[in-house]
Amino acid sequence: MKTRFFSRTSLALAVAFLTAPLIAAERPVEAPIEAFRGEAKFDMQHQLSRTWKPLPNVVVTTDGTVLAAYSPGRSSLSVRRSEDGGETWGAPINVGLGIHSGGVAVDETSGDVLVFVEERHPPAPLTVYRSKDSGKTWHVQKTTIRPDTNGNIPSLHMNEHGITLLHGTHAGRLIRPARHYGKGNAGRYWPTHYTTAIYSDDGGKSWDTSKPFAETGTGEAGIVELSDGRLYYNSRCHWNEHKPPKRRRHAWSDDGGETWRDWQVVEILPDGPQDTTYGCFGGLTRLPIKGRDIVLFSNCDSPSDRNHGTVWASFDGGRTWPLKRLVFEGGFEYSSLYAGRPGTKTEGLVYLFFEGGPYGGLFGQEKFKGGGTMARFNLSWLLEGKKTGDGTLPDWLQREGG
Repeated sequence: MKTRFFSRTSLALAVAFLTAPLIAAERPVEAPIEAFRGEAKFDMQHQLSRTWKPLPNVVVTTDGTVLAAYSPGRSSLSVRRSEDGGETWGAPINVGLGIHSGGVAVDETSGDVLVFVEERHPPAPLTVYRSKDSGKTWHVQKTTIRPDTNGNIPSLHMNEHGITLLHGTHAGRLIRPARHYGKGNAGRYWPTHYTTAIYSDDGGKSWDTSKPFAETGTGEAGIVELSDGRLYYNSRCHWNEHKPPKRRRHAWSDDGGETWRDWQVVEILPDGPQDTTYGCFGGLTRLPIKGRDIVLFSNCDSPSDRNHGTVWASFDGGRTWPLKRLVFEGGFEYSSLYAGRPGTKTEGLVYLFFEGGPYGGLFGQEKFKGGGTMARFNLSWLLEGKKTGDGTLPDWLQREGG
């Protein structure tokens, strides 16, 4: 399905830009809801990787470049760049050898981008690469990561992208999800795993590790900052004590990600296929709309096997998820979400980079079909989805940008 993409300017947008939070170079980082509304838009036309299990992450850099990071063949990290909002993509750029660890982080203060590569399937030695030109070139940086309160230095393998905090006393802090593999990665050790986060107040040179997430058996998570400065954390679960149905876990932080509280099972959000205790890495992002906490989550919505890729929407910062919409019925595994930036060609769009899709894969085999696919959509498209029964759509949604 394709619909026509177009740019939309209005007095409301201009006023919002003048009042939105600003980072380096007086650059707005929030837009009015009108930027994500208007004509419904959806597009799924780019296969960015033909490899099996590319371990996707997507971010939008401070100049509006869409940056897709993935592991071709699980032996190195590559990125592909789009400077026109995702219409066209440049050739792959090799960053370094190893396994892509997820957690790609854009530093809103400097504009630099950080990526994380582990030598092999973790726990393993880590290399951090930095780009000062929106992903064109990369160099290794010396990085320090301090242990958590249990004395464990986390692995960074496969998590959703990192973020820069914009509000409160910790504004400017970089934070990204992390994890600890416990006694090992075999199934019998999954109950010893736990998820956590690393955060940096010096632009990503050194990192502290948060207190562990309250529930064990967790890993592969996403973090967003809400409009009041609180953080929302949503995690995959590798071990489900209560057996199926398989559901996500979430928690919040009031101290910039140093501790996590009020963890819960998210009954409405599936964590991969429902006939297994083993979850699936999902995408998480917040739309950059001032004063509103529209959070999006992506995962497969299937009774068995990883398929029926779907996006859910919360309008209260993750408390309820009243709406969902199917993206692709076929194979859909790991996924990553990122919202476009105000004042750039990405404004008003949401980018979904996922394993699977409608295109041919490796060796012509069905299980490899799709590789890594990029989709784009806006809020109006998502609002045409199905109600889940978990909460209701807020009244302000109809009044603002309808």
